[in-house]
Amino acid sequence: MDVAKKSEFYTIEDIYALPDGVRAELIDGQIYYMASPTRTHQRILLSLSRKIADYIDSEGGECEIYAAPFAVFLKNDDKNYFEPDISVICDTSKLDEKGCHGAPDWIIEIISPGNKEMDYYKKLFQYQAAGVREYWIVDPIKEMVMVYQFEKETMEQYSFGEDVSVGIYEGFSIKVQ
Repeated sequence: MDVAKKSEFYTIEDIYALPDGVRAELIDGQIYYMASPTRTHQRILLSLSRKIADYIDSEGGECEIYAAPFAVFLKNDDKNYFEPDISVICDTSKLDEKGCHGAPDWIIEIISPGNKEMDYYKKLFQYQAAGVREYWIVDPIKEMVMVYQFEKETMEQYSFGEDVSVGIYEGFSIKVQ
């Protein structure tokens, strides 16, 4: 992802003004353009989304799951706009037609070659500060899943094929393949 070269800060209106098909996120007033996802990225996204949605449905859960592109407004300002790969929101009062206003309970980001630094560092700290309860970084190249449970202040690392426990749902685990 490239940072737009502009000395002043951008706002959400600048994101909305982007040409059709151009995806970007806005973090503290700086635009970060997003490359098109790979086939592997999309396969993992669909698989995880389906498993999570099936679990929520089977349990009669209230939480809702959204896959990108889906807007998340972490802060109550016009300088931050995120599009996590997967967002699980249990407090549905945060939802409207524009997206999620506030921190989702669980966010999953799937690493693409051009976004490692964003997901491992910049977004990690933004999500933690905003009150996201659980954050997964799925890295298809390393075949690893990093699980941050911010409420418990823990971080665990799993290999693809291992059962990964979901912190916000006791008794639910997923094998990322």
